[in-house]
Order: sequence, then structure tokens, then C-alpha cells
Amino acid sequence: MTTVRSIILFIAAAIAEIGGAWLVWQGVREHRGWLWIGCGIIALGVYGFIATLQPDANFGRILAAYGGVFVAGSLAWGMVVDGFRPDRYDVIGALVCLVGVAIIMYAPRAS
Repeated sequence: MTTVRSIILFIAAAIAEIGGAWLVWQGVREHRGWLWIGCGIIALGVYGFIATLQPDANFGRILAAYGGVFVAGSLAWGMVVDGFRPDRYDVIGALVCLVGVAIIMYAPRAS
């Protein structure tokens, strides 16, 4: 159950961070205004809070693993929200990152 909870938290963190960054992007680059930027800043703060809920207590490990989730999640966000179509190298790179996440977070460790 700890692994499932951790994966759910990574997904929630990805939605908050990528969504927050996207909202700021929309506010600034697409001239949608301060409301979009403000919502993005709030979402980015929510991401920071979600990361603290991971069961592992090591900040560096959590953020390193989240980097891989961010790579895959960013490509997925682009596909769903912006109509981006990743090529095979994008997909392969994202899969490599997710394998790295699994090794960093879920490999058995001596206690």
C-alpha cells in the first residue's frame, strides 16, 4: 500500500506542478492575465506541500525521483492539453526516466 500511495502522490504532485507552470505560462506568454498567474503560483505551492507527504523522509531522493515523473508527466500534459505529439525518442526518454524513478524510490534497501 505504501508504493501505491507514493505513486498517487507523485501523480498529484505532477498535476499540481505541471498545471501550475502551465497556468503561469498561459498568464504570461498567452497574455491571459494575473488571475491565471496567481492560480499557477497557488498550484505550485500545492505541489511543494504534496511532495512532503511522500513516505520516504529523504528530500533529495523524493525530488530526484520526482524529476523523472515530471519528464513523463510534462509530455503527457502536452499531449492532453496542448495537442503535442511526442516522437519515439520522447517516449523512450520518458520510459527511461520512469525506470529511474522506480529504482530510486522502490528498490529494496538495507535498513
